[in-house]
Amino acid sequence: MCTASVVEPVTEELAACCASRRWVEALAGRSYKDVGDLQAASKRALDALEWADVEEALAAHPRIGDRVQGGTREAGWSRGEQSGMDGTAADLQAALVEGNRAYEEHFGHVFLICASGRSALEMLGELRERLGNDVETERAAVRRELAKIVDLRLAKLLEGT
Repeated sequence: MCTASVVEPVTEELAACCASRRWVEALAGRSYKDVGDLQAASKRALDALEWADVEEALAAHPRIGDRVQGGTREAGWSRGEQSGMDGTAADLQAALVEGNRAYEEHFGHVFLICASGRSALEMLGELRERLGNDVETERAAVRRELAKIVDLRLAKLLEGT
């Protein structure tokens, strides 16, 4: 994947970072000088996505509090990203389940948040706050959170973790 400081991620590796086929196509088959260069190209590609492309990416993300099973790189990343949910009290878990349900009914897709480094209580607070957003404001929030997640995953990809 990396040769002489040139990064050339392949399609399967990129899809673990973001499940939008259009995003993957925009980045695959090209060389990048480093992770910063790759992340800059990612940002441009994410900014160019239509909402349907974002929804395709969202479909690959579990609900906050759901533990993804399996041995894939993406599943492992998801479990690590949501480690702030480990040991969460039952009442807080129930509040997140209810919040996820309300969010999905209101916006029609999974609540997306960059969970890395955040506690369950922080994520619940953000979920409740974002439930008050109008559709366009929330779509902008989703795009920001997706970009954070993708940046983290691209860095992990290049670190080999």
